[in-house]
Amino acid sequence: MLPDKDGPVVGGGKSFPEGEDLSVSLFREYLRLKTVHPDPDYDAALRFLDRIADELELPMRKIEICPGRVVAIMTWEGTNPTLKSILLNSHTDVVPVYQEHWKYDAFSAFKDAEGNIYARGSQDMKCVTIQYIQAVRRLKAEGRKVMRTVHLMFVPDEEVGGHKGMETFVKHPEFQKLNIGFALDEGLANPGDAFTVFYGERNPWWITIHCPGSPGHGSRFVENTAAEKLRCVINSFLDFRQKEKHRLNTSECFTLGDVTTVNMTMVKGGVAYNVIPAEMDVSFDLRIPPTVNLQEFERQIKEWCKEAGEDVTYEFAQKHMNQNLTSTEENDPWWSAFSAACKAMNITLEKEIFPAATDSRFIRAVGIPAIGFSPMNRTPILLHDHNEYLNEHVFLKGISVFERLISALTSVPAFPDEA
Repeated sequence: MLPDKDGPVVGGGKSFPEGEDLSVSLFREYLRLKTVHPDPDYDAALRFLDRIADELELPMRKIEICPGRVVAIMTWEGTNPTLKSILLNSHTDVVPVYQEHWKYDAFSAFKDAEGNIYARGSQDMKCVTIQYIQAVRRLKAEGRKVMRTVHLMFVPDEEVGGHKGMETFVKHPEFQKLNIGFALDEGLANPGDAFTVFYGERNPWWITIHCPGSPGHGSRFVENTAAEKLRCVINSFLDFRQKEKHRLNTSECFTLGDVTTVNMTMVKGGVAYNVIPAEMDVSFDLRIPPTVNLQEFERQIKEWCKEAGEDVTYEFAQKHMNQNLTSTEENDPWWSAFSAACKAMNITLEKEIFPAATDSRFIRAVGIPAIGFSPMNRTPILLHDHNEYLNEHVFLKGISVFERLISALTSVPAFPDEA
């Protein structure tokens, strides 16, 4: 197969490269929409989704939860709409691009001779959006009916923390009306033959430590300086980082999601070379597994600050405390349906705690079980990386996977409280 340099012409009267699967062409069209921060073109995404809803003959609601931030929901009503529904969640935004590090234009959706499609969002997570859509399209084309209602939800601002997206929307009356029983959201690629499935997430804590001290002239040995306190704080955090890194590297059963990562991300202070500053700040990005006692961990942070100096204080820019986990016990009806469908497709699942953060944390926080799953195996993990790509054959297989999963999850028998 020769590489497709130009790709499909999109818009009204669109045409597709000869021999390319229509699902792949739709995927590439979606990848070309520049929903990239800091100024994502959400209107283009909504126009695209409007067209899809018309093609699928599904009603679509749009709820503006913050100015310029719209959640779009397509609904495929089930034969028993009183039962709890299934949510297929995806976000429309993507992270920024450093184009000089890319082989191809990051928004051209270039496909090379091996069928690798290069674009920002190809793994995170526009692939899953189109896989949901095409799975539903196929099921409807086969004349299939679903017992439980399916909601396809498309949310903004996941990549900047979800504050004007899912975090706000889960508290909205329109979210309650969806009557969700179980949710699917994004996962990660797996370089091996297995598929990774995520049943929980680490809590992100973004913390800044303030270190005040005695100012003075740069030529003197001033006592009790901010820098001395700063060094003590940094040493405490980075010593702990080293211990957690050692735990990860020496345990065969640990994955990244099982340990706490600590990364120093910002240092501030000082006005001139010859002036000892009156205050210096250091900031850290902490990702804490749900197995850690968060109150005890914060007490440890307080102790580190106290050791650095009595007047050393801290504040959080972000502090998530939700430690809900989704059951992966075989007697859980949702998990049983999910895992049985995968087993029927000869899919091997590797269960993990998600190492970063997705909108699933907000869904779990309101008591709804959620699984993070992007059906991409034999694929390097490239989310947020340069030259992010997904192979078209892996993408197409994922549509078939979601067909089976949607059928299985919408067929979960009514619970006693639903009867």
